[in-house]
Amino acid sequence: MDFCFKGLCAVKIKQLLCIIVIAIAVLVFSQTTSLDGNYLPSLSHTNGGILTFMVSSTNLSNIPKSDNAYNIHEVFSNANTPDLDDEVSSEKDTYNVTSLTGVGDIIALTEIEEGNLKLVTAKPVKGDTDAARNINSRASAGSHHIKSSNQTGFGPSNQLLPRDLKFIGQESRSIGLSDVINTSPTHDDKVHLETQRTNKDNELLQAGSYMSNLSTMVAGASGFRKRGGKPISISQMNSLLLKNSASMMAMRPLLSSTREKELQHAKLEIKNAPIIRNVPEVHASLFRNYSMFRRSYELMERMLKVYVYREGEKPIFHQPHLRGIYASEGWFMKLMEGNRQFVVRDPKKAHLFYIPFSSLKLRNALHEPNFSSQKDLENHLKNYVDTVARRYRFWNRTKGADHFVVACHDWALRFTRKNLGNCIRVLCNSNIARGFNIGKDVSLPVTYIRSGENPRKDIGGIHPSQRTILAFFAGGMHGFVRPILLQYWNNKEPDMKIFGPMPRDIDGKARYREFMRSSRYCICAKGYEVHTPRVVESIYYECVPVIISDNYVPPFFDILNWEMFALFILEKDIPNLRSILLSIPEDKYMMMQQRLKIVQQYFVWHKIPEKYDLFHMILHSVWYKRVFQVKSL
Repeated sequence: MDFCFKGLCAVKIKQLLCIIVIAIAVLVFSQTTSLDGNYLPSLSHTNGGILTFMVSSTNLSNIPKSDNAYNIHEVFSNANTPDLDDEVSSEKDTYNVTSLTGVGDIIALTEIEEGNLKLVTAKPVKGDTDAARNINSRASAGSHHIKSSNQTGFGPSNQLLPRDLKFIGQESRSIGLSDVINTSPTHDDKVHLETQRTNKDNELLQAGSYMSNLSTMVAGASGFRKRGGKPISISQMNSLLLKNSASMMAMRPLLSSTREKELQHAKLEIKNAPIIRNVPEVHASLFRNYSMFRRSYELMERMLKVYVYREGEKPIFHQPHLRGIYASEGWFMKLMEGNRQFVVRDPKKAHLFYIPFSSLKLRNALHEPNFSSQKDLENHLKNYVDTVARRYRFWNRTKGADHFVVACHDWALRFTRKNLGNCIRVLCNSNIARGFNIGKDVSLPVTYIRSGENPRKDIGGIHPSQRTILAFFAGGMHGFVRPILLQYWNNKEPDMKIFGPMPRDIDGKARYREFMRSSRYCICAKGYEVHTPRVVESIYYECVPVIISDNYVPPFFDILNWEMFALFILEKDIPNLRSILLSIPEDKYMMMQQRLKIVQQYFVWHKIPEKYDLFHMILHSVWYKRVFQVKSL
């Protein structure tokens, strides 16, 4: 009897365990399909393979690693590694993640705004089955899921995403995590998503096979427009330039001094400059007022004196960085501190005061012992200003209005706003919607320097009659504009060479330059921020720049008439890009292309500065702003 009872109990227990196992399986299945839990499903690989992973506050450190897995490490800002060795993808694909957001049916990593990684959400396009099976995200409390699929499995579709977040290959079967850190918006932890897969066979990473994924990024972009509302057109910027310049003069009645009187006389001479006509080497239409520019430049060469502050310790001060996309600030610092024509040792003789700090070095100091937050970076600049204000009377005399800084890092627009906001700021990030003052500040060209020994290396292009490509773009999918560009124009027309990132090896770089030399128009699409080195690269290769970057104030805007040699197309008009380019008459294109050769000299660095080169043009813009600050006689 006991034996029968025990046998019956064993059967019941087995049945109960079976029911429990089934219930758990159903629960797990519902969790993985709904993506509402804090679990990490492994990859189920089929021809229509789905990649699913999650970043969660849940501790998943016990999950075993996979040989083919993605690892989650620390994410650095794209500015932490300044040595960029190619012009193909100028921004590092690493991100400073302070918050992840996004609730929706389709998700894509798109842009860093104010230093934060953003996730774009959108709904599938009706009737598009590929898009419906695309990148998916659904956020629950304290967790974020990202799901992606491709109709043909894991192939080139990984180029859609930043290179630190890619598919792992057909041979892979699972994805694991080495570490998962809390990425809740209330934490300051950083996450680095990096792939262990490298592909050495890529020649040209075209987007043809991943357009379904791109369609979701395009759909998501509409809900992810930048702050600042309606974009400011180039014609509106022209009006703002006149208005703000006038208000700057009204706001700054500086104290009378010998230097002030010299500037007043210079201003009078510039405003009454004799009209210059028919200059062989230039085209007057390239300038807002060539006669004024010419007179102003001559007076700068003859009169201008600059005092360079000696205060400040390296590497943030007095240590120029001469490579990569932030090189403009470094080259200016190097040439300014070594200049004998303009620099004076006696600050009483100076019309301008230069603060020689590197925004790149300052940004790289973040998370060092004395710098734990962006506020610490700002305080470092404040302490410097307080120091020079105590030691010299010049800062307090004008509240910094006759001082200037030259800074190219993306963050410089922000961390110079408060303590250096009264200075003349020369900035690469010239976003008028984010605090760039078009009447006071100067837009600094982003120049990628490949050779410090020969900055003019590879400059030039082929004759317009031999340029068979209508438009060219290649680059990483940074921001929300570039995915839209590829969605509409990758592999759509034979004369539109619109690609994703190209290889970073020597052949890839050479091919990139050859595309620019062979194209009529070069697309300068914004990435995370409005500025891009492609604008200057286009000028170097005599390829008419097509600037697709709303609210971007181009370099030397108060001097050059950019509409004479470049095109400005609003981001919303990307679908009409080809028709816009084809509508431009041939004679107009030829004139624009020829003008590029004339303005080219204004965007070139020289180891020993030459007349009208980039060093002198930057300095002239600062001089010009300073002259027109003073009250007229």
